[in-house]
Amino acid sequence: MKTGAFILIPVILSLIMASCTLPGSGSPGDEKLLLYARSRELYRQGRFRETANMLAGEKKFIPALVLRGKAEYLSDDLAAAEKSLKRALSLKPGNAEASLFLARLSREKGNKKEAQALIDNILIDNPSDIRALRFAAELARERGATGEAASAVLLDRAVEASAESALVFLDRARQRWAGGNSKGALEDLWRAKALLLYDSPVMKAVETLESIINQIEVPS
Repeated sequence: MKTGAFILIPVILSLIMASCTLPGSGSPGDEKLLLYARSRELYRQGRFRETANMLAGEKKFIPALVLRGKAEYLSDDLAAAEKSLKRALSLKPGNAEASLFLARLSREKGNKKEAQALIDNILIDNPSDIRALRFAAELARERGATGEAASAVLLDRAVEASAESALVFLDRARQRWAGGNSKGALEDLWRAKALLLYDSPVMKAVETLESIINQIEVPS
């Protein structure tokens, strides 16, 4: 593991602990938190079945339940994923991540009304949730001609939200570069570009900073 990862672990664990003060979170101890951190790393590597197996015994820790449900879904174990995600939502109703994946699962099962209800709940709490907006647009398109107008409006909202999120990445990239973290700055700029349209004014600012960093850090 790289030195930077060791430095980040206490920060990650402290953030997880802060989120676990909510009712029903299970107040995890150090071992559970470390298990969760390791399972997140497996998940990031695309090792979904291993992630689900590692978290198989979890009953109350909401972040772990959601991660297990996502990993089970991506492993095509829909029955297990549904059980995990619904348990997470029973402990913390309105959890956006659990609701989004349960909505995807519901659509795959043919229950589009349930999928729509879950997405609507996410957007009530956060009207700028980009993934929820995109999924809502997909559901609208699936209604045929009657849903095309609604889909277009939802995608317009997603584009606006994407630009706002990209600005956050741009701001952090500037801060990271000023602090000497060029690699982190370039990673943030890459994430910003993934959110933007090619003709966006924000894209021009992102590409300008990216060019400056590359010229300074990688001289020709």
